[in-house]
Amino acid sequence: MRPKRVNVKIAIPFVGEISGEWEPDDAERRAAWELYVELATRISVVPLHAGEGSVREALTSMYSLFATIRDILKRYGPDVASAGGPDRVSFGVLAVTVLNNALRPTLSKWHPRLAVWESTLVPGRPLIDHENAWPEIDALRADLEALRLVLRQMADVLGDVAGAADLIRVSETVPLPMAKRPEPRGQADQ
Repeated sequence: MRPKRVNVKIAIPFVGEISGEWEPDDAERRAAWELYVELATRISVVPLHAGEGSVREALTSMYSLFATIRDILKRYGPDVASAGGPDRVSFGVLAVTVLNNALRPTLSKWHPRLAVWESTLVPGRPLIDHENAWPEIDALRADLEALRLVLRQMADVLGDVAGAADLIRVSETVPLPMAKRPEPRGQADQ
């Protein structure tokens, strides 16, 4: 069931929060679903623990959200970015606020720093080992975690607006069934 009104409250570190009521129309629901799918299927909402994954890959995935969100905004047009009022939220306001106040500061801080470190890679050393030896790796991972929490809050709101199940939580908690191999076929079955 799709709600007629959603209360939004997303905390953005060092900035404040996006809060208010969102009364989504059909275009906003469709846009919310598209962005929800993008967030739910990326590293952006999954914890990246120490020693796991690549921070470069995480930054690249988060950077690609700029193009994704721009595309959604252009496709749906001004219908998803109504001004509403001081306590009103729209898809456009939510998306652009998160882009400019959460994603952009994190990426503009860490992309160049990581690139400088990556340029010191000794030939033959695995990139992931080099990345994990970076003196700033823990600080970057902490900022990625703070950004992940913002994006997770955003994904939760978008999922609510779209009327979708919590696909992120479901994928974290539901054990996957073991794949069964087909039984060997006997001569009589062939």
